[in-house]
Amino acid sequence: MMTGDLKLHEPYVGMKFESEEEAKEFYVEYSKILGFVVRMMQRRRSGIDGRSLARRLGCNKQGFSRTDPRSSCSSSREGCKATILVKMEKSGKWVVTRFVKEHNHSLLFIGSSSNSFADKDRKIKELAEEIECQDRLCDAYRDRLVSFIDNFEHYTGELSLKVRDIVENIKKLECQIQTRA
Repeated sequence: MMTGDLKLHEPYVGMKFESEEEAKEFYVEYSKILGFVVRMMQRRRSGIDGRSLARRLGCNKQGFSRTDPRSSCSSSREGCKATILVKMEKSGKWVVTRFVKEHNHSLLFIGSSSNSFADKDRKIKELAEEIECQDRLCDAYRDRLVSFIDNFEHYTGELSLKVRDIVENIKKLECQIQTRA
């Protein structure tokens, strides 16, 4: 629905798209023009058939990262509020139901200025550092999860032995009661 005029429009509440993908592509193109990177955020799915009902996209600097206090990573998140929320209507079309335009940080304008390559390099470096930080966090979380699973398996094994002992004791007790009767 919005093809061809991408550079002329900014999102607005009530704007309609034929699909979730079209809405996402529009916002990504819009972000390139303004000079920010889109982060795919929440998606709400139907509990009945699993199809997408709503999708929230935002600036990659939105919110604050929940980093491990022991980590030396710095986060690129700065609490930016820029976001768009699209929901599927009963008609099957997707409509913008929320749009926050304002960013609380400088944007990387892609233009003919001599700084644009330096800005791009800075942005690439910043995003690479964020990816590296997130990779380290994933590794730490993976280690914690493996440790939890190992502990769970250990305690499950112990619990199984105790349950087996209880069942055997109950059987012995039942036998004793039957022999007395």
